Amino acid sequence: MTSSDSRPDPHQLEQNELDDWETGQSRAPEQQLCTPGYKCPVRERMKHFTWAWYTVTISTGVLGLLFYNTPHRFDGLTAIGKVAFILAIVLFVISTAIIIYRFIKTPRGLKTSLLHPTESLFFPAFLLSLAIILANSAIYGVPASGPWLPVALRVCFWIYAALALSSSVIQYTIVFYGAKHSIKSMSPLWIFPIFPTLLTGVVASTIAPSQPPSQRLPILVAGVTYLGLGFSVAFILYSLYIYRLTQEGFPAPPMRPGMFIAVGPPGFTSTGLIGLSRSIPTDYAYFARFPIAPQILKVMALWIGIWMWALAFWFFAFSTIAFCMGIAKNRIRFSMAWWALVFPNTAFTIATSLIGEELDSDGIKGVASAMTILIVLGWFVVLFAHIRAVLRSKVLWPGRDEDFGHYNPDKSGSRHV
Repeated sequence: MTSSDSRPDPHQLEQNELDDWETGQSRAPEQQLCTPGYKCPVRERMKHFTWAWYTVTISTGVLGLLFYNTPHRFDGLTAIGKVAFILAIVLFVISTAIIIYRFIKTPRGLKTSLLHPTESLFFPAFLLSLAIILANSAIYGVPASGPWLPVALRVCFWIYAALALSSSVIQYTIVFYGAKHSIKSMSPLWIFPIFPTLLTGVVASTIAPSQPPSQRLPILVAGVTYLGLGFSVAFILYSLYIYRLTQEGFPAPPMRPGMFIAVGPPGFTSTGLIGLSRSIPTDYAYFARFPIAPQILKVMALWIGIWMWALAFWFFAFSTIAFCMGIAKNRIRFSMAWWALVFPNTAFTIATSLIGEELDSDGIKGVASAMTILIVLGWFVVLFAHIRAVLRSKVLWPGRDEDFGHYNPDKSGSRHV
């Protein structure tokens, strides 16, 4: 009898026993496990393509928004932003094709991915990719297209708003109903399901300027509503996150890049509020009855945005310290959580740029430009580490992604669980 025969059946174990929170990995039970050192066909590796891979699309697409809002510009920066936008579309199409392949080849894959207590938390990355593409389409596509695009974007916005709200409600219902998470496993990833509502506000701020007043006002109201909902839920979950840190300390080093997800909600809220305040239709409907309202709301958006920026900075500061401590101990290995070094901090950087523009502060604009350079450098570093990890079978390899589980391979080098 082999050692694997003496092990309990994984199907009889609780999911939180299968997930390895000490090393920061978890697994989806429908996957096939292979051992490194044996040849694993590409088609088998593709079955381990998870929702987390959409973070690559998000991190690439937000660069387009970043370059558009960078205060210190040079010739060609807009073109570079368009390249980032197009690359994000390409990555989205490729990611969608591969994950569809996974679900076709593993019939239980789709259901498992949406119900799995860990992988399901990455599903919002798919919706966030759509939001980033819509936002880039508004800022780069509208000036170069006909009147049809604003109409199409308006329709897509309302569809996305419905999807974002439905997703956030359903996902948290699944999380609460399953109730298989321990406080030790709590991370900012629990906030991720509310991110699509936050991005709804950001998308509204990019689409609104191209809309007529009659259509713009409902979009602005929806944008503020969704930002309020998103940040309120995130703020509630922050209390659990801080409690987890006080009781258990920092997460395991491989999970620490994910701590930067906490920077996202205040960063996106600040960006969205300031952007929405710039698109208020004066002399129309409510604002015609209260002519001073646009000025009041712009002032409120700026100063609330500054408050949000300070909170984002606080999370960014201690997340950076924790991440550097993990690097110093040489215990940080690549995982998909590394992309959290890019997209939440990009929202923080864009908020800095907008605040600098509103205050007309050269100092803040200079800081924002410096942060932009660091974000771009970070994107290349993470991309290099990602490609290196794929080539060295550290990710997209059975047993080494979000589908990780403890196992003893048989002589063939693989077994189904």
